[in-house]
Amino acid sequence: MTVALTAEGLHTYYGKSHILHGVSLEAAEGQVTALLGRNGAGKTTTLRSLMGLTPPRDGRVSTFGTDITRWPPFRVASLGVGYVPEGRKIFSNLTVGENLLVPLERPGPWSPESIYRLFPGLAERRLNRGRQLSGGEQEMLAIARALLLNPKLLILDEPSQGLAPLITREVFRIVAKMREQGISVLLVEQNVRMSLEIADHAYVLDDGHIVYSGPARELAADEARVQSLAGASAEEWNPAS
Repeated sequence: MTVALTAEGLHTYYGKSHILHGVSLEAAEGQVTALLGRNGAGKTTTLRSLMGLTPPRDGRVSTFGTDITRWPPFRVASLGVGYVPEGRKIFSNLTVGENLLVPLERPGPWSPESIYRLFPGLAERRLNRGRQLSGGEQEMLAIARALLLNPKLLILDEPSQGLAPLITREVFRIVAKMREQGISVLLVEQNVRMSLEIADHAYVLDDGHIVYSGPARELAADEARVQSLAGASAEEWNPAS
């Protein structure tokens, strides 16, 4: 198994607050890896540590065999890592089309034209400004913008946050499609059951510690563990619906 990303023994602080306590994980190439846990468990801090936004004080991060520990985010992105942060962070005063012109061009299959084919709703709204989009459309735009980097690894932080159930299903179908395109995905999500439907491997983070690592299917089958460790949403997902 080829590894797209490896984190070893990450200790990350905000000032004097010790948030991550020796976090280690791997994201396999061509698979969806889910990082789950309750609010405040340290999931977003983990992603920020991986991307160089909040560098760990101790530990090591590598992607595709390159040590990127404490690299600035733009250098991490240059290796083919796309990042969709919590809260989407699109440019509200720019149109959809202008938002899609922001990322640096990298060679690969994703272009504004192919993005519009994947997200026809964005094509219809290409002249609308970011602030005029619904929450679901903003999330699609945030994912689309990351795809324009033609990433080999896509990191997503809470893509379903604040979305209606029907839109959430669509977002997760798009994430599953990324795997079909050969993109490795590291997914942080509060909606555990949906995540486990599409993930290959799962980690559970609790109070800055990894407390579970194993096949997503095995975790999904253990209802008690899902409830106690992951703080699962009560909503079920039927991929066929």
